[in-house]
Parts: sequence; structure tokens; C-alpha cells
Amino acid sequence: MTTVKQVMAELKKKGDPRRVKAYEPHGAPENIYGVSVADMKVIAKKIKGQQDLACELYDTGNGDAMYLAGIVADGTKMTKKQLDSWAKQANWQMISEYSVPGVAHESEHARELALNWIDSKKEGVASAGWNTLSGIVTVTPDKELDIEEIKRLLKRIENEIDSVPNRVRYTMNGFVIAVGAYVSPLNKLAKATAKRLGKVEVDMHGTSCKVPLALEYIEKIEKLGKAGKKRKTIKC
Repeated sequence: MTTVKQVMAELKKKGDPRRVKAYEPHGAPENIYGVSVADMKVIAKKIKGQQDLACELYDTGNGDAMYLAGIVADGTKMTKKQLDSWAKQANWQMISEYSVPGVAHESEHARELALNWIDSKKEGVASAGWNTLSGIVTVTPDKELDIEEIKRLLKRIENEIDSVPNRVRYTMNGFVIAVGAYVSPLNKLAKATAKRLGKVEVDMHGTSCKVPLALEYIEKIEKLGKAGKKRKTIKC
């Protein structure tokens, strides 16, 4: 059985100060080594299926360990309380917008938690909620989705996107894209919403990262012939 201490030692060994510096503008915590996602996936294969270890890694508060935990953990085996704790513990956008939703969308509690999270005053928690909702519509068959609820969420985004925090705007925009790309009955509505939203302004803190234009992105997926084709997971 691999221990947290052993994994942390391996993460530290694979760390890169240049990557840490690159992560700083994105709000990365001081407690991070700067391990590449490629290296994390190699480590993840070694500890695959070790659910308890994944949870222990998340609890370290180390940015790399938390991201690794999100790759390894199985959301179907986590309680509602555990998932809620993960959302509230997330200490930067890579965790709140990718690790937490990646695990949460696998859970039977995903929808309930996500709808609660998007009402949070905490930017990271609300962002986790919107990306979890994106994950749900990406993997769930259309016939199992609450179409009317999704319509209300699109309307809510239209009404609120200009008044919410930075990363919440980014993930709201992502939800519009997810609906347009993966929910066939709402493709036209999502594109109409995207057209009205236009360019969503998000402060990228001087980095080269850009906010995708929702309408353009949906149309790109359509041209590739991938619109309406569900994914098995949103985990990368």
C-alpha cells in the first residue's frame, strides 16, 4: 500500500519552479510543487483504485496532491458530505473548476450539490457548481436530463453573468457551451443565448489564456460532427 508520504515525495521530485511561477497569476497556493499533468497521470496509474489515499492526498492542501486526488478518486464512492467538503476546501481554480467537478459529476449527488454550489457567495464553490453542471449535461443522456431546469439555468446566466465574480463568469460561459454542444434539444436555445452574451469579459491576469466565444465554440463542435455526442467522463 502506497502512503501519502511516498506520493508527496514523488510529487516534490517531479516539481518544476518554472511551472509554479506560471501558475501564480492563476491563483495557485504557495503549497505547490509545479508538477506537470503528464507526470501526475503516471503517478495516478501507480495508485489507481486507492480511494482512501486519494482523499488523504486532497486533505494535504498541496495544489499538486489535490489535483492528483481528483484524477484518482472515484466520485461514485464518495459521500455527499465528502464532495461538499472538497468543493469548500478547493484552494485555486484548477481544483475548483476541474478536480472537484471531475469527481462530483460521477456521483448520484451531483445535481443536488451543483445546484447548491452555484448559489454560494464563494467564487470557487460557485465555479465548481457550474462546471459540475456542465459535466452532468456532457455525460448524461438527454432523456434523463431536466430540460426545463436547464432552460432556467441558461436564463439565469443571461440575467446574472455581468454581476458575478470573475471565475463564475468563465464557468457560466462554459455551461452555455456544454449545453449547446451536448444537449441536442437545447442546441438552438444555447446558441441564441451565446449570441446574446457575446464576448464574456474575464480577467485572465495578464496571461495568454482566452475566454472562448460560446457561439463560435458550439459551431466549431458542430462542424466537427461531435454535437450531441455524449462523453463518458469530463476527466482529462
